[in-house]
Amino acid sequence: MNTSEFNKRKDFFGEAVFKNLTVIVLAVIINFINSLLLYTFFKNPVFSQEPRYILYMHLVINDIITLTGSVLLFVFVYLIPNLNVSICCIFILIVSNVYKNTPLNLAGMAIERFVAICYPLHHARICTVHHTKILIGIIWLVGALPGIADLFVALALRPISFFTTSRMCFQQNIFNSEYHIISHAVFNIGYMCSVWVLLFYTYFKVLFSAKAAASEPAQAQKARRTILLHGVQLLLCTLSLFTTVLDGALVTLFPNYQSVILFCSYILTSILPRLLSPLIYGMRDQKFKKYMKRSLMCGHEKRAIDPSD
Repeated sequence: MNTSEFNKRKDFFGEAVFKNLTVIVLAVIINFINSLLLYTFFKNPVFSQEPRYILYMHLVINDIITLTGSVLLFVFVYLIPNLNVSICCIFILIVSNVYKNTPLNLAGMAIERFVAICYPLHHARICTVHHTKILIGIIWLVGALPGIADLFVALALRPISFFTTSRMCFQQNIFNSEYHIISHAVFNIGYMCSVWVLLFYTYFKVLFSAKAAASEPAQAQKARRTILLHGVQLLLCTLSLFTTVLDGALVTLFPNYQSVILFCSYILTSILPRLLSPLIYGMRDQKFKKYMKRSLMCGHEKRAIDPSD
């Protein structure tokens, strides 16, 4: 999120209140929906034995943390324009880590579907719960490495007194050395290109396997659609890495609508994509949908027959 642009001019009080309320309300609604998915997962042990659902819940947890951290940083720009640099670093590192986890998690989910369709006899051996947990650990490690490197470089280049000062809390204002700028560009391009290549590879392998195999074509078609939806999620992740460039181009073309452009860009790239996760599995997956309805109905029935009433 490029929060620096929001303070290039001071919003009117009513405009600032509207923006913050909109962001907070959307975040609460999306996090509530995702919390229902988490409740269904932990309420029904059957899902904890299937790698695809474990990876899905990991994606949902990442979405909740990403959205919460992003909204907090957005609100801080208005309520606490100058935040302590040390506290700001913690927020940035957490949000940056979980944000980088998302494409890696999508790649892992695509590989799981690829193995299930193209190598069904080996699926139970390759895609185990133990291997899934190892994969999640690797995802967190890989996602954390760029942020840790940024922090060590900042500690090496900046005096300790810098971390006791207060600044507007956004990544470009804290990690703004030449190394940070180059490393972010190189890492983001290489990182996203690798995930895109993997996603395309798994999609076309599933596509060709579905045409070659006569058994369970419906399952292969569903897996192909799921990978396509992961591609849409990945596209939004990719676009969000280049929001600074896109926002700059749009603001140059429409300078009188700078505030509107930046706010809409933030909503489209940082808020609404968090809705895709519940749509892909929570609403499309019949098994998960069935258990979610059952869990919610059981909770309602328990409240209805509560003897304390």
